[in-house]
Amino acid sequence: MTEREKYKYIFGPVPSRRLGKSLGVDIVPLKTCTQNCLYCQLGVNGVTTVERKPYVDMAEVVAELKDKLRSDVEIDVITVSGSGEPTLNSQISELISEIKAISDIPVVVITNGTLLSDQQVRKDLAQADVVMPSLDAGDEETFKRINCPHITLTLEKLVEGLIKFRKEYSGKIWLEVFFCEGINTSDEQVEKIKAKVLQIDPDKIQINTAVRPAADTMAVAVSPQKLTIIAEEFGSNAEVIASFSKPSKPDDENIDTETIADMLKRRPCTMDGICLSLNISESRATELVSQMLEAAIIETENKAGKLFYKLK
Repeated sequence: MTEREKYKYIFGPVPSRRLGKSLGVDIVPLKTCTQNCLYCQLGVNGVTTVERKPYVDMAEVVAELKDKLRSDVEIDVITVSGSGEPTLNSQISELISEIKAISDIPVVVITNGTLLSDQQVRKDLAQADVVMPSLDAGDEETFKRINCPHITLTLEKLVEGLIKFRKEYSGKIWLEVFFCEGINTSDEQVEKIKAKVLQIDPDKIQINTAVRPAADTMAVAVSPQKLTIIAEEFGSNAEVIASFSKPSKPDDENIDTETIADMLKRRPCTMDGICLSLNISESRATELVSQMLEAAIIETENKAGKLFYKLK
């Protein structure tokens, strides 16, 4: 049995610039989210909802985690994230408690933060070591344009939830701000976002942009120079996390079709996305993808003029 067949809810560990070797835990169905962001690597079509429910069998999730943790593999963090908004799962608190009971590995939750206006959601994340929410807009119009939120969500609710969470939560908050050229990069927008970030008072501000291919062509990357200037505007606890350069030596020898399949299980990718995410040459990626297409393991899908590969 392959790794992909063995584990339905966990993936990795994968190298993360921010977190080290991260073991991912996915607790909502693919592209089930409170938003439909322009820059989402999962594509532009998905289920946008604010309904909290179990979604998956948490006993199976915990069983997979226990099995993986018994293996001889180095893990720096266990990250609750994956293919949608994890706080939509009403059992996320139980999952974090279970992880804490079986391991001393830090728990990180990557969330868009939209449900933190709900007191129960804030309580559910209380045991996490690090929470990484997002804030990409300084006004309602831009929030709707870049994040395409569920109709019940507003920027005001998002910011209020983040402020309340900061007051109640004793762990670390690393706030990501994702910039798309021409949408939220004007001096006025940066100042508006900065004012709200100051209210939230996160431990870190992580500045990002669309380095990896996004499904929507409106998600245009901001230059490294401009991102650096923006980060300086946010102060000493801000850092640019977007990685523009590829490692000098591709890791072709350690990548096979199973590695690509494990990544595509979480999100469809373009050829560029596969090369960048796995640090492999285009020739090696093309060779492996061709094998997978021939074996009917994957299929192609055209989104906004870009060719994406996804598992069948």
